Order: sequence, then structure tokens, then C-alpha cells
Amino acid sequence: MPRNRSSSAVLDATVSRPRPQPFPSRSRSALKRRVVVGALVLVSLVLITISFREPTSGPLHSVEAAGATVLRPFEVGAERIARPFEDVYGWFRGLVHARRENNRLRLEVDQLRQRVIQAESAEQQNLNFRALLRFIDGPRFPHDYSPVNARVISEPPSEFDQRVVISAGSDNGIVRDTPVVTQDGLVGRVTDLTGTAAQVTLITDDESAVPAIDQQTGATGLVRLGQGQGQLILDRVSKDKDVRPGDRIVTAGTRSKQYPSLFPRGIPVGYVGSVGQTDTAVFKAIQVQAYVNFGSLDAVTALVTKKQVPKAP
Repeated sequence: MPRNRSSSAVLDATVSRPRPQPFPSRSRSALKRRVVVGALVLVSLVLITISFREPTSGPLHSVEAAGATVLRPFEVGAERIARPFEDVYGWFRGLVHARRENNRLRLEVDQLRQRVIQAESAEQQNLNFRALLRFIDGPRFPHDYSPVNARVISEPPSEFDQRVVISAGSDNGIVRDTPVVTQDGLVGRVTDLTGTAAQVTLITDDESAVPAIDQQTGATGLVRLGQGQGQLILDRVSKDKDVRPGDRIVTAGTRSKQYPSLFPRGIPVGYVGSVGQTDTAVFKAIQVQAYVNFGSLDAVTALVTKKQVPKAP
């Protein structure tokens, strides 16, 4: 037994156990990282400064060009890999947009369908009431008119003389004061003619005045040339009328002694661009944007009436 104790003591004395090494502190590692980042930022700023200041043939630009050439295949490969994903994303985005647009258009179609049904019902009731009352009306646009399509063969001679000449005249049934339109709206009226041609005075002429009505509010006035070049206004509208921008303006179709209208009711003229009024003015200041582009008139339609228009007493 004593021999065993001495042997264990010898082993303990001869075998040395390694001591654990201490780990580096976290603060020292964070400091090293900050120093490395700061050094990289400083080097980057120096390289950018040198790159801006040296000529294009400098060594740094040569290194940049060589690096761009080396990395170009990787850039092309990345673009080719990413392109299908971009196409898929664009397809899904377009599909979502198309669905939203489809829903919006469906809603507009439903609303327009309801308006058409209401308008057709109101028109039929109007016809029935007219028949019961034996109401005698003037020519209605466009039912009581025969269209005569013609080419514009002469443009306005100046901005102060807004008249054109069309390639149809009395041989085609056109008479003086025949309304002239396009598919967009009112153009003017015939003021002179021959057998094969007719002169049309545009509504932008300073001597033109068209009795018109605001379809939204029922406000009536005269569409005529304003102060600006080619700018139309709706004149003689009282201040109590709630005319707003965007309201549609059409011909009123009246035949009074003071403001006789030679146009049937309902021809589109334009829409309200702006509305203003002052304390001293008697009427509102209403600018009208015409539907017709008078600077590019090429073909027009003269409305030859099928009914005899009674003359104003």
C-alpha cells in the first residue's frame, strides 16, 4: 500500500497540466473592426478623389476599365439570371393592374348602361307626351337633318377673319345659315355660298354668337369670342347659376328676337374650363374650351334640315 501512494505522488509531480489560454476581449475585437472599416473608408475616399482629379488616361482609370472588363461577364450572367424573375414580377404586376382596371371599367359600363336605359325611357316618354299634346317643334339634332359631308378647301385668311370654304354648296341642298359640325361638335354656319362651294363662319369669329346652355345646371348664355386669341367664353350668365369647370355646353336652340339661334338644340360646343366672378361685374366670367380643334379642320358636315324652319316673328 505505501508503494502505491508513492507512485501516484511521482506521477502527479512529473505530469504538468496545461493552463487555459485567455480569450481576447470583445472590446478589443470591436476596436479592430472599427479601425479596419475606417481605413477602408479612408482608402475609398482617397481613390475617389484621385479618380476625379486624374485624366481619363491615368493609371487608376486603366485599373477601373480592366476591372470592369473582367467583371463584365459576371454582370451579364447576373442580368440573364435575374431577367426571368423580373419578367415574372412584371407579369404579376400587370395582371393585378389589369384586374383593377377591368373592375373599374365594368363599373363604368354598368353606370353608362343605366344612364342609357334612363335616357331611352325619358326620350320615349317625351315622344309620347309630344304626341298627346300635338306639340309642334322645330328641327331636332340629329334626327331631322341630312348630313352633307364636305372637304375644307380654304383655311381662315387671318386670325381676325375666321372663315373657311367647303367643297359643297347649293347644289347639295345647303342654304344660308346651315349649321356645320364635325364629329366633335359645332364648327359654325354657312354665311355665303355658290352652287359648288360654301363659306362657313366659325364660332371663333368675333361676330359669331351662339345661344348655348349648360347641360348640368340649365344656365343659358352666349358662346362668343373672348379677349384671348381663339378663346371662347359663355357670356351673360347670371351669378346665381352654379356653373362649374367640366360642365358640358351645348347649343340652346332658341329663336328669340334678341338672340336668334340658327342651330338646333343639343349640338356639343365645349366644356367649361374656368369660372370666375367679381363684385362689380354683372355676369359670371366663364371660359369655354371648344371640343373642335379649329386649327386642324379637314372635313366637316353640313346639316341640311328635313323640316321647314319657321321664321321668328
